[in-house]
Amino acid sequence: MKKRLLALLMASALCVGLAACKDSSEPTPTPEAAGGMTAGTYTASKLGMNGQVKVEVVVDETAITSVKVLENQETPGIGSVLVDGKAEGIVPTLAIPEAIVANQTTNVDAVCGATITSAAIKAAVQDCLTQAGANLDDWKAPVEKNGTDITKEADVIVVGGGGAGLAAAIAASQQGATAIVVEKCGAVGGDTLVCGAIYNNPDAELQGKVEMTDAVKATIEAGISVTPVNDEHKALIEQVTKEWNEYKSSGRTDLFDSDAWFTLQTYNGGDQVANLDLVKVLTENATAGYNWIRSLGMEFNDAIGQGAGSLWQRTHTSTMQMGTGFISTYVNTIAKDANVEIITSTTVTELIQDADGKVVGAKGQDEFGNTYTFNAKKGVVLATGGFAANGTMVQEYNTTGKWPDLSKMRTTNRFDCSQGDGITMAKAVGASLTDMTQLQLLYLGNLKDGGLTKYPARVVNGTDQELCVNKNGERFVREDGRRDEICLAILEQPDQMWYFIESADGDYTDVNTAVTADGFSFAQMEEEGYIYIADTIEELATKLGMDPATLQKTVDDFNSYVDGETDPTGRTLFSTKLVTGPFVATPRQPCVHHTMGGVTIDTECRVLDADGNAIPGLVAAGEITGGIHGGNRLGGNAVVDTVVFGKLAGETISK
Repeated sequence: MKKRLLALLMASALCVGLAACKDSSEPTPTPEAAGGMTAGTYTASKLGMNGQVKVEVVVDETAITSVKVLENQETPGIGSVLVDGKAEGIVPTLAIPEAIVANQTTNVDAVCGATITSAAIKAAVQDCLTQAGANLDDWKAPVEKNGTDITKEADVIVVGGGGAGLAAAIAASQQGATAIVVEKCGAVGGDTLVCGAIYNNPDAELQGKVEMTDAVKATIEAGISVTPVNDEHKALIEQVTKEWNEYKSSGRTDLFDSDAWFTLQTYNGGDQVANLDLVKVLTENATAGYNWIRSLGMEFNDAIGQGAGSLWQRTHTSTMQMGTGFISTYVNTIAKDANVEIITSTTVTELIQDADGKVVGAKGQDEFGNTYTFNAKKGVVLATGGFAANGTMVQEYNTTGKWPDLSKMRTTNRFDCSQGDGITMAKAVGASLTDMTQLQLLYLGNLKDGGLTKYPARVVNGTDQELCVNKNGERFVREDGRRDEICLAILEQPDQMWYFIESADGDYTDVNTAVTADGFSFAQMEEEGYIYIADTIEELATKLGMDPATLQKTVDDFNSYVDGETDPTGRTLFSTKLVTGPFVATPRQPCVHHTMGGVTIDTECRVLDADGNAIPGLVAAGEITGGIHGGNRLGGNAVVDTVVFGKLAGETISK
């Protein structure tokens, strides 16, 4: 069978199987009953996830002959095609029109993971039918689902098609194993697809272009001055101290970094809660992972930065929007790999064990009525993500007292991708859990739905150029600090939100040509209320409902810190004074972002039971695992996690 044949067959099957579960007693319209339309071509637009979705519908007197999505701004790989007109799996801009024409009904299922886009397309088609004089009740017949039992077999079954799962499948193939990736959403990508596209690792070449300031040097001094919590931690501190003293003796002025310093920052930044052995796997293999994904075709900008909450200038940023660069790299690699097959719109519900307790496969069902048995000759990789979108589960484990009630708080994650179902399946076969109470909020959610969308690029990877203020125009926290500290500070501010303030100084000078991190023009974002633009600080303050004098003083004080005055918040990273208009303000709020807890794994990604024994045939990678990030994940480390541990899981299960 050719590579990914089943995914393509399923896309075709959508045309006959994609239907909402309605009362089967509703009559199917006949040409006579559905007649009366005026033949012609009609267009309509409806609001989708990111903007208007424009649809063209062609009808004759009795039938819908064509449906096309002409224009859309939906997220690549979720609502629309991933890249270059291609889709890996089922996306609504292609699948919904095909299903409507094939079944002559608008009563088709939404694509899992893209319900808003699906609804917009269907609503636009109904608008066009109304224009043609149709009675909409004639075009709402259900579609029968005639499922069957399907058995598939491969060396490795990968449950979850996000960054970690795709990396695991590719790594397994590189070891000579066959793999099937099973993804419950319509297309692969998971939360990696909507991440901030940042990846941390030491990089001597790019960091050699960065000059250290005394304030940045103080960060290292503070890091090596912490009291060790165990012998391993003590040895790590001593290693960094040795490297730092050698650096100072050399007379160098470029940015210091090393695997050991990366490890220490990650461990300290997570409150020394994580498993230090797992932290070392992450940090000591980050550069190898960076080189590996680049060898697959991934491209990064030729500059180093400090991502939001990453604490050090070792952040690489994708050249493509959000996480589309990572996922398109994996998809393009798999497209040329006969060993890997991808099946989408299929939810795995349980793991299969043999009489000896070895995990030998999984069971699931798709959206078309089919049930699946996936047999794994070598084993299963769990890469189903975390549980940040499951408010009930989040609040169940929100017991540390660190956070308020989070059950109703918005999440930056995709709702369908982050429900914790993989954790539930792992528990059912005896897996133990680690650090489940360690929950992370991120301060970058938009005010409309909490998504990591529609923000200027500097907001996520321009810590050195940003000033942040509350609704009163006052600064209240260091912008280069830990994510949890920033979020806790914001939750104490009016309306629990803040503004990023930036100017034409720095990365870009012309807001008329600048675009957001996900490719939208600043003009559109201002029109939709995601950002505010003004030529002067006074004008910006007026737009934001602030006292102009207060905001101006805040900006003036900030500029003095850039010039070298001591910043009372303790911020160490400054590069850009806010002087030249236009000025841009981006409102954001804290949202549930990452769940650091999950199934317990060892340094080979093997899932462990309550006694610390490996469950045969079961490995895990990505956000489903616990023990790697501790009490606070550093920004940019999540993608490193998916690459390093995803690759490692694929290699381990293939042995």
